[in-house]
Amino acid sequence: MLNLVGILAGFLALIQFVPYIRDILRRKTKPERASWVIWTALSGVIFASQAAKGGGASLWMSAAQGLGNLIILILAFKFGAGGFSRRDHTALALATIGLILWGVTKEPTVALVIAIAVDAIGATLTIIKAYHDPESETMSTWILSDLSGLFSALAVGEASFALLAYPIYVSIANTGVIGGMIIGKWRQRRTNFVPDLEPEDFNA
Repeated sequence: MLNLVGILAGFLALIQFVPYIRDILRRKTKPERASWVIWTALSGVIFASQAAKGGGASLWMSAAQGLGNLIILILAFKFGAGGFSRRDHTALALATIGLILWGVTKEPTVALVIAIAVDAIGATLTIIKAYHDPESETMSTWILSDLSGLFSALAVGEASFALLAYPIYVSIANTGVIGGMIIGKWRQRRTNFVPDLEPEDFNA
């Protein structure tokens, strides 16, 4: 049963990228470049950390996300936004420090915590963008990713911090992006404002 739930989590984590890729190619969605650089770099770290702790069915989500992240990153270089602002550079610098710390950490649980913290830096950039320009993100992708995190947590089957931390974090982070989009759309409807992104923050 747990294996089935884990496979479902991996399936959701994989298909979440389908509408995202579609909207990127339609020039509707503009992925935040710095976020996807961070997420792609961390994909292998998360997978290796969970595998070292004995992760089984719950690893499907990490593997699927790693593949999807790489595809989005490649597309982001041409069709994405951001990556050039001071905020992006600061986030990438902090992420690099986190990766270095992970590299010298031999304990998988500590490495996982560091990886999640670095991942959260990328999530913060996308949440900010989702708030300022909600139409530049694909809601269905983040909902599917949120569900993937929840099912992956259910697939763990035991009260293990090392195995539960990442899927629960994924659900929380995606809820943040969804919330940013909802609040951003509400703000735009109330004010009739166009997206108020700084040009240097999100260059197309």
